[in-house]
Amino acid sequence: MNEFRPFRQSDAARIGHIAQRKANGSAFLRITIALAIVAAILAVPSHFTDVSELRFPLEVAGVTLLASVLAGPAFPFLRWAVTLLLAAMLFLKLADIGTGTAFQRPFNPYLDLKILTDGWNLLSGAVGVTEAVGIICAGLLAWLIVAAVLYWSLGGFRALSRGARRVSARVSGAALLIGLAALVAQDPDRRSLGVEAHAASYFVNRVTMVTRSIADLARFEEELKQDPVSAGPHFSALAGTDVVLIFIESYGRSAIEDSRYAARVGSRLTSVEKEIEAVGLQARSGWLTSPTVGGISWLAHGTLLSGLWVDNQGRYDRMITSERTSLNNLFRSSGWRTTAVMPAITLDWPEAGYFGYDSIHAAAGLGYRGKPFNWVTMPDQFTLEAFERLERPVGHKPVMAEMALISSHAPWTPLPSLIPWDKVGDGAVFNAQAESGDPPSVVWADPNRVRAQYLTSIDYTLETLGSYMARYGKNTLFILLGDHQPASIVTGEGALRDVPMHIVSGNPDLLKRLDGWNWQKGMIPLPSTPVYRMDEFRRKLVESFD
Repeated sequence: MNEFRPFRQSDAARIGHIAQRKANGSAFLRITIALAIVAAILAVPSHFTDVSELRFPLEVAGVTLLASVLAGPAFPFLRWAVTLLLAAMLFLKLADIGTGTAFQRPFNPYLDLKILTDGWNLLSGAVGVTEAVGIICAGLLAWLIVAAVLYWSLGGFRALSRGARRVSARVSGAALLIGLAALVAQDPDRRSLGVEAHAASYFVNRVTMVTRSIADLARFEEELKQDPVSAGPHFSALAGTDVVLIFIESYGRSAIEDSRYAARVGSRLTSVEKEIEAVGLQARSGWLTSPTVGGISWLAHGTLLSGLWVDNQGRYDRMITSERTSLNNLFRSSGWRTTAVMPAITLDWPEAGYFGYDSIHAAAGLGYRGKPFNWVTMPDQFTLEAFERLERPVGHKPVMAEMALISSHAPWTPLPSLIPWDKVGDGAVFNAQAESGDPPSVVWADPNRVRAQYLTSIDYTLETLGSYMARYGKNTLFILLGDHQPASIVTGEGALRDVPMHIVSGNPDLLKRLDGWNWQKGMIPLPSTPVYRMDEFRRKLVESFD
């Protein structure tokens, strides 16, 4: 028969000890999750980089020390502060990756929040509205989940016993001291000891970026007061000549000089040169430096037409409310009819009033009845043919046109091909082309496929322009240029921001006026051909043709 043994105080202590060990074990699991999230957010780069460049963030030891020492009312404050700061950092770093991939620069909260609508238009146009909503919602949900798990897991510090907190404080304090010593001792260039203090400098740099942007807008006010070009009239040497200024989407220097594209694009430019020479046209080619890369084409348009360096949205917004005379208005006041042909414009375009157009042909006004090519509303060939039909009938007044060709815009699928000009009609003939090819989700799964599609799109646009100039080039000065380099997935990291420009005319006397530019004869600029900033073009054009 079992004998009843009374419950002793030592049994209670043993049970309490076991319970506390279990509680500490559960708390340490939560703490491990918290510190893993802290380390991941701090260590994740603001741009894609080699894994070997990652460093252990010292802030992990600092957070551990503070959370182990602080108790009572101070701990909830620390918990919320760490969660909110790291959630903000994660958001900014993800935004950095996005703007770095697209525009090769970090995210600027002061300037870039204004272009979120344009980002939505591009994303939804490229992958579809449903898919775009899914991508954005998935991203926001993942961000919120990370923040929520971080907040929950930081609570593990409060569940620790006093003894466990003391051990945690000693270990983390020692780790912090060793890390600080290593940070001071390591080579600042090589960072060979593998530690890094990152959070404070990251937020300081972001605040500095915003303050510099504000100061830059103050400098821009001074630039607006200085215009090297008088009110006019100008361009007397061009009297009676149509001037057709064409921006080619994503046509950058890399298309001509990068070994992955040079052979095909060089061959196409040589072919275009022979084609236009056969009808009496000649070309001069050189380089301009664009204020943007990867996108935000309107910055390039604004820079070229205003003669101001417009490299961010803040400058652009101020430019369109200023009294600065655009290149379009200079032609308008000198006797030309001015027009804009913008197949990418599908919404209201309030800033158009600044540029000074007598007429504007947006996507809906060009008469296209075919199917869109994904984000691209219509193929370049239709845009050019519509311009001839709408603005250059027989006996028309001299016209100065600004046009944007968009067939070489991402996502570069599906792609059109050149057809006989007399078959263009209302564009329905392009429907079969618009329904061909793989969707963006397939193309963009393979970077090499993306680059191949980009190359084909540039080749198509150049081929189309060559055929167009040979057909419609009489009594016309063509100015063809890229708006910016494509994204780094095409060019690689660190590519120059230069874009090609080709000036084509059948009047040798007009081209002779460009001799002072020292640009290359023909359609292929050389690596040594002079480079001018895009904001210099307006002044140089006025000086050359006055």
